[in-house]
Amino acid sequence: MPERVEAANMPLVTVVAVVRDEEPYLEAMVRSVLEQDYPHPLHVVLAVGPSQDRTHEIAEKLSAETGRVTVVDNPTGSKPLGLNAGLARMPEGHSIFVRVDGHTVAEPTYVRRAVEALQAAGADGVGGRMMPVGDTPVQKAVARAMSHPAGLGSASFHTGGSAGPAETVYLGTFRREALERVGGYSPVYVRAQDWELCLRLRNSGSLLWFDPSLVVEYKPRRTLGAVATQFWRTGMWRREVVRRNPGTANLRYLAPPTAVVGLGVSVLLAAVGAVTGVLPLTLLGLTPPAVYLLGVLGASAHAATRRPRLDLPSALALPATLVTMHMAWGAGFLRGLTERVRVDDGV
Repeated sequence: MPERVEAANMPLVTVVAVVRDEEPYLEAMVRSVLEQDYPHPLHVVLAVGPSQDRTHEIAEKLSAETGRVTVVDNPTGSKPLGLNAGLARMPEGHSIFVRVDGHTVAEPTYVRRAVEALQAAGADGVGGRMMPVGDTPVQKAVARAMSHPAGLGSASFHTGGSAGPAETVYLGTFRREALERVGGYSPVYVRAQDWELCLRLRNSGSLLWFDPSLVVEYKPRRTLGAVATQFWRTGMWRREVVRRNPGTANLRYLAPPTAVVGLGVSVLLAAVGAVTGVLPLTLLGLTPPAVYLLGVLGASAHAATRRPRLDLPSALALPATLVTMHMAWGAGFLRGLTERVRVDDGV
């Protein structure tokens, strides 16, 4: 943990959230921000997208009641556009930009510790660990898979680790001047916008810092169908990032599409072998899927028995959860971004 910074040296902070259809969660999120133990009053900017509930009404009520909430319209619902609108509406003199999500309930010391870590590291951006938390068996399985290397790779904000320089940060606490220097969030990326922003920050010479003591709870999708849709779209957007920035391609991103292609070819070989009666061809085709499934079962067993241990129903859902993540992400990456997804995601 960094040493606590004297209050006189603590900068003014604006917390920005892009919200849409957040009626059940919005007030709790805003209250958790306004009640932080930060030595100066925090300001909140809510970029409100088109909602089917009372999100906009609640945002306006909080603005009127507290005097510390600014509400801006975000007509398309796009996250990068909403975040840029929040950046533009930061009050004069506020030099720190803290991003939160609509479902976030910030721990009372979160902002102070994030700013202290930013200053102690001399960084332009700092973030902590995303901690997925589930309620139902499938959601618990998704949460465990998201925090295991076999689910989302080895990024520190998913799996934890020691404090130090980072490739990207989750949500993020940033110096305003650094965001403005690189032009804020790119409107091109509705998903993966954090990673792409961090790439530009690093390319401009900024240091990004991971602090494992900063933990933010995240509620994952509740059904495998919803997980498949999420990862399919995320794979599409990651392909777009790699297309525009070829140097960012690495094994972690290429493994899922490679697995999809490899397993597809293997199943085809097994089918041809079965139809033609060529047993060696059938066995050759069945070997990669068998090895993959054994790997998934091994990873599931390892993930389920990590403390705290998963209950049996959640543990049994883990293999299907990992397969869904891998195949959906890989298939989305291979498919590439479609115009329909651009429109649906608000681009």
